[in-house]
Amino acid sequence: MTAPVLDPSWVDDVLLTGGPLGEHRGDAPALVLDAPVTRARLRRLVEQRQAVLAAAGIGRGGPGDSVAICLAPSLAFVANLLACWRLGARAALLDHRLTPFEIDAALQRLAPQAVVSAKHATGGPLRGFQDVQERVATYPGRPADTPHALVQLSSGSTGPSKVIARTAANLVEELERYVAIGAGVPQPGERIVCLASMVHVLGLVGGLLYGLHAGAQVVIPARMTADGILAAVAAGPEPTTLLGVPFHIELLSSGSRPPALPQLTGMTTGGELVRATVYETFTDRFGVRLGNMYGMTEVGVIATDLFGEHRPALTPAPGLRVREEGGELLVSLAASPYLGLADPTRWADGWLHTRDAGTVEAATGRFRIQGRNDSQVSVGGLKVDLTEVEHTLAALPGVAAAVVTYEQAIEAYVMLRDGTTAERVQAELAVRLAAFKRPRVLKVVEQLPRTATGKLVRDRALLVAASVKEGNPET
Repeated sequence: MTAPVLDPSWVDDVLLTGGPLGEHRGDAPALVLDAPVTRARLRRLVEQRQAVLAAAGIGRGGPGDSVAICLAPSLAFVANLLACWRLGARAALLDHRLTPFEIDAALQRLAPQAVVSAKHATGGPLRGFQDVQERVATYPGRPADTPHALVQLSSGSTGPSKVIARTAANLVEELERYVAIGAGVPQPGERIVCLASMVHVLGLVGGLLYGLHAGAQVVIPARMTADGILAAVAAGPEPTTLLGVPFHIELLSSGSRPPALPQLTGMTTGGELVRATVYETFTDRFGVRLGNMYGMTEVGVIATDLFGEHRPALTPAPGLRVREEGGELLVSLAASPYLGLADPTRWADGWLHTRDAGTVEAATGRFRIQGRNDSQVSVGGLKVDLTEVEHTLAALPGVAAAVVTYEQAIEAYVMLRDGTTAERVQAELAVRLAAFKRPRVLKVVEQLPRTATGKLVRDRALLVAASVKEGNPET
């Protein structure tokens, strides 16, 4: 079978040279890591990486080869990704924080022809980016048998990850949605301080690719600490937007009051809805907007409320439709985003089942997410939404974070603040939740497992393992 052709011209037309407002200047900064990287320098680096990949056999016979990239956030990551696409190859992204066992399992599933990994890397776990010397190794895989440009693994926050693939056209459509959203989205000449991982959709498309497309500088903090993030904001005078997940908001909302940052225009968060107390703390502390974005790896950005005007309701992004069916939210998507074995009920007839429960306002088209569809359980014949229990638990003043699961009974795993006990938490829940909704088991853990994007993991097996390992009490 002849491999499908992936036209590489979009990399130059959409990312490196062209953009929504015309051609970008070569001397304009595209990225800022330890120093600014101009578009001209980035293009030279991409061309150098193309030559290395070509020497490993990628692109020799034309577009259609496959490459896996497993690199920490770095200039090397960006250059190798764009070089793959410029050769017409499909790029599969693997998080550098995966264990060797996980990486090997992923490579067996994805079967690339080459793997780009780190030969040497400097920087600790709190580094926003690393100085990476990469290596390219051949792998006994096969050429791409579909025209997809990008392959990612889902976050795995509720179970095993899925193999998700997107075409170049689909990525460009998402970039155009960002441009069409307009207000609240960084504009040409502005800065995006990107806290979200570039391996995952928010940091990759909403940060890196959109910044290249629109002509906005993409800044990666040297250190992913509150001080490091604020230093990255303060380093330039241009209007600046923070892009991250709720974990970063909680990080920035802790500690002493920050210095004046007149260039900070706001923050946009993806992932889970920010709890009301955290939202209020952040907006009071920084005096800027805190916007919410809803998306999925399969689609990218789906809806936004970038100025908190309709919280918790969200407005579908231009070009997408969201509807409700049997209490579940469905989003329009022309083709299935899944490779390999996948649940056939996830996509059908141009609609992706999000597995999120919600309601759509007929008059405005806005919708509200009411938790996961699979978060509803029956307790003694009474329906309980585990999301409601989890949000109530997490809102208690002594609770730093919480995850609620169900296995014959409702179980809660919590991180407590100093001075709070499990007994006190249970007493406060008794005031806020009916008896049939309250957790029968409450386990205190020092750290709750999170995905690479900062989402809390709801896989019960991992939560039980974390609890057993720490040997913390339960009530």
